[in-house]
Amino acid sequence: MSNETRTTESAESTAGDRLVRIGGIVFFVGAIATLVTMAPLFLGTEPFPSIAYAVCMLMGVGFAIAAAGVLTSIAAQRRAARG
Repeated sequence: MSNETRTTESAESTAGDRLVRIGGIVFFVGAIATLVTMAPLFLGTEPFPSIAYAVCMLMGVGFAIAAAGVLTSIAAQRRAARG
């Protein structure tokens, strides 16, 4: 395998790995926001404003970003296997 192929494969693989890491972080922030938002419901206190519930949607966004990273890594591996 030539050096150029390794560099291209590494760069594409790194991009996919980076997306998975970012997606995991965004998902984690959304999960923490969900726990914090649900706490007043169990404690009997005043619920948070609607914007707090919107932050919970980061879980889905993080999952989508991580899925895009996995698909990017798969595509890079398939291209490397063909070439």
